[in-house]
Amino acid sequence: MSGLMLLDTPSLYYRAFYGVPDKVTAPDGTPVNAVRGLIDMIARLVADRSPERLVCCMDADWRPAFRVAALPSYKAHRVAGADAADGAAGGAGEETPDALEVQLPVIDAVLDAVGLARLGVPGYEADDVIGTLATAGRERGPVDVVTGDRDLFQLVDERGPVLVLYTARGIRNLEVLGEKEVAAKYGIPGRGYADYATLRGDPSDGLPGVPGVGDKTAATLITRFGSLAGLLEALDSDVREGLPAAARRKLEGARDYLAAAETVVRVVTDIDSPELRALDDDLPRAPRDPEALAELAERWGLNSPVERLLKALAGS
Repeated sequence: MSGLMLLDTPSLYYRAFYGVPDKVTAPDGTPVNAVRGLIDMIARLVADRSPERLVCCMDADWRPAFRVAALPSYKAHRVAGADAADGAAGGAGEETPDALEVQLPVIDAVLDAVGLARLGVPGYEADDVIGTLATAGRERGPVDVVTGDRDLFQLVDERGPVLVLYTARGIRNLEVLGEKEVAAKYGIPGRGYADYATLRGDPSDGLPGVPGVGDKTAATLITRFGSLAGLLEALDSDVREGLPAAARRKLEGARDYLAAAETVVRVVTDIDSPELRALDDDLPRAPRDPEALAELAERWGLNSPVERLLKALAGS
């Protein structure tokens, strides 16, 4: 039994939006493929993993100012409605497809009527909410993090344990990753994914990486020196063993990037906010507002997925 399940909700509803046919609509023709897909994902996860507690983690700020200040290229290619070069996290919005945008309020309303905890914290991404809850939650028992985002591999931890349920192959074929699995997959220390990702970069997030350092070199360096901090200490100490001249030149030329990228790549694990302190993450066995849920299900043509979710909750 999983103690706490943390959902990277934006990752899941984007997956549902692109994975469920867009012909799935409400009676009035409004697309609801993301809503239906997300509800069915949650039902399946609850039925299969039997969590005692669950939180639908949200992006209150998908491009936080503190990350943009450190690295202006962070997610800059995703900015809509403003000049990405201004570096302002609040002045521009992520380019969400219109057919998904109209579904987001429905998702919020359904989750609230069911009584599932839904949490975003101003100034932070869903990843940071997950990082904070996972770090605190492991003290009470197992934690499952459900995501399609490899950045959250940095949270795996034998203590607890904290596992990542990776959705790349779908909810029915989850890849369950702990420290051993991450180590085997990437050839790095189990909790070294953030350092590895910093070195190799991630174009999807506007993270350039160290020029000339790819997956293999990044893994070799992190394994040899244990962490990015250990690697930089070796560089400062003029260590030669395991640090060839070519690699030294590349790292020396990327010092400014490496200093900034740490803030960008590392998930926040210590948010302190009223929203977090007030969180009730107990998994509901019955809907919080049955009347509102019934109205939502009827209006948006969600009766079948809502029934499947309620059945999963009642049986968990």
